[in-house]
Amino acid sequence: MDDDLWSAIGDPTRRRMLDLLLSEGGGTATSLSECLPVTRQAVAKHLVVLDRVGLVHATTVGREKQFRVDRAQLARAVAQLAEVGAAWDARLQRIKRIAETIQRNKDTNNETEKK
Repeated sequence: MDDDLWSAIGDPTRRRMLDLLLSEGGGTATSLSECLPVTRQAVAKHLVVLDRVGLVHATTVGREKQFRVDRAQLARAVAQLAEVGAAWDARLQRIKRIAETIQRNKDTNNETEKK
């Protein structure tokens, strides 16, 4: 697991920024700040974090940087999330089986005590 990647995605503002960039096909710190309840400077700082983990890449257009989502890196994050989800599903199934076994043993013991 890439802890830096998940730390970057863990922030709700950055997730919203990724959503906006994906839906709009890209954006600048200024255009993103117009859609978010944070300042342009805060957006710029969030973009630095997303860029550092490779989720976005910037190209200079005039005086501003145009950011786009790196779809390959985003796909990597989705694949990691799917792996984590599958691992937790397996763990929860094991816990369920253990709990069911315990309950069956209790039920059997209760029936035996009644006789």
